Amino acid sequence: MRYKIHFAALTLIALALLMLTGSIDAQTTNALTTKEKKQGWKLLFDGKDLDGWHIYLKPDARPGWTVDSGAIKTDFNNGGVRQDLVTNDEFENFELTLQWQIAEGGNSGIIFNIHEDPQFPATYFTGPEMQVLDNIKASDNKKENHLAGSLYDLIPADPKAVHPAGEWNTIKIRKKDGHLTFWMNDEKVVETQMWNDEWKQLVQGSKFKQWPAFATFKKGHIALQYHGGQVSYRNIMIRQI
Repeated sequence: MRYKIHFAALTLIALALLMLTGSIDAQTTNALTTKEKKQGWKLLFDGKDLDGWHIYLKPDARPGWTVDSGAIKTDFNNGGVRQDLVTNDEFENFELTLQWQIAEGGNSGIIFNIHEDPQFPATYFTGPEMQVLDNIKASDNKKENHLAGSLYDLIPADPKAVHPAGEWNTIKIRKKDGHLTFWMNDEKVVETQMWNDEWKQLVQGSKFKQWPAFATFKKGHIALQYHGGQVSYRNIMIRQI
C-alpha cells in the first residue's frame, strides 16, 4: 500500500511539473530568458504593440498590420492596401529568429538588408527574402526556390522542413560578413556567401537582375512582407554578431 501511495504522489508531482512547464512556456512568448539576455538577444516585438516598426517609406506602423493574441498580423481593415512592415533600426551582422504562421493559400516573407529610400518603391528592390508560404495552396508554389524557407528566387529550401498552413514555424537567419545561413524548424535549409562570383551569377539568373541595387547593401532594415492573405509573426528577436 505504501508503494502505491508513493507512486500516486509521484504521479501528481509529475503532472504538476508538466503544468508548471506549460505555464512557463506560455509566459515566455515574446519574452527573453535570462540566458538569451546574456547572449545578447533583444526583442523586436513585445507582443503588445508595434513600437520599433513602421510601414516602408512611411512614419507609422499602420494601416496594414495589427497586434492580436501576442502576434503581429496582417490587418485586412485597411482598404486593401498592402504595405510591408520594417524595423526602425538597421542591422549588418546579425542572427534573427522568429516564428511565423501562414493561413491557407497565404504568401509573405522576411526581407533584410533593405535600403529605405524613395528611389526604391518596395522593400524587395534592395533586400533578399526568406520566403514564407503555404507550399500546398499558395499560387506562387511552382518553383522550388519559391517555397517556404527558400532564399527567394535564388536558392531552394527543403520543403520537408516546413510545417503546413495553420501551424507555427520557427526560423533563424544568420548573416556574418556576407555568409548567409537559413534554418527552418532547426534544419539548415540555405547556406551561401553573398557578393562573390557565385552569388552574382545567382542574381543574374533570377528575377532580381532587372534591379541593379538588389542585395548590394551590406546593412539595412528587416521587413515582414504584406503579400496578401493572413500571416502572423511572434517571438521576434535579434542579436548582433
